[in-house]
Amino acid sequence: MLTPPLSGLWADRDAFAAAAELARDAADGTVVRDLEGRRTLRFEIDGRGYYLKRQTGIGWGRIAEELLHLRHPVLGAGNEWRAIQTCHALGVPTMTAVAYGERGRGPARRESFLVTEAIEPAEDLDVHTRRWRDTPPTPAHKRALIAAVADIARRMHEGGMNHRDFYLCHFLLRTDAPGDTPQLALIDLHRAQVRPATPRRWRDKDLAALYFSALDIGLTTRDKLRFLRRYFPGPLRATLQREAALLRHLAREAARLKRRYERKFANRPALQK
Repeated sequence: MLTPPLSGLWADRDAFAAAAELARDAADGTVVRDLEGRRTLRFEIDGRGYYLKRQTGIGWGRIAEELLHLRHPVLGAGNEWRAIQTCHALGVPTMTAVAYGERGRGPARRESFLVTEAIEPAEDLDVHTRRWRDTPPTPAHKRALIAAVADIARRMHEGGMNHRDFYLCHFLLRTDAPGDTPQLALIDLHRAQVRPATPRRWRDKDLAALYFSALDIGLTTRDKLRFLRRYFPGPLRATLQREAALLRHLAREAARLKRRYERKFANRPALQK
């Protein structure tokens, strides 16, 4: 699938070879992520930014490891491509894909690529909210962001999709948006799952991840209630009674994720200034 501008630029070329060449020749400063079998980079066409995600297979060892942990292995860019289309159908703001391809029958060596338009200028919500403790946002801005995040979560889960990496860093906030209404986009849909209905287990995992990533940004009890009122249908009082077990679970799970995060980075050497 090729749309402008790549439908013109790659019209007389093998699209897979063109994507491989772009990934191979990328300068160090343009590479965003470089993992085994998967490379993500930023490039420009006529001054406009794009991101290429190219995958060359994860290998049988990784597939076996994922299955051993009862996780569905992600074999190529097709998973994110389908998640993007689902988001658009559900009214969840996300990336715009301009090119996608996948080939190869073998699951361990499947070749694929996905090109999306860059969302710029923008900053992720983890960076944006990290400043809130020292420089609190205006009440209106904070309430608007809480509502926007809750709306994205609700539409996604009601539509049968869960993210699996539902952290604040995977929400991009446009910094050039006019007016007081924040413009968010949900990104990094590489591991997202789409079903006719979202299993409660996976919905709860998303909500716990989101809560964990917002633990230290200075949210008040009122802020959390605003999220619940926006996310769950019906009166807030009924939600608090009906979802009491879930709310206790989210608090415990967010605390567990924080402890695990702190252990993971506790012994890492400090960055040299």
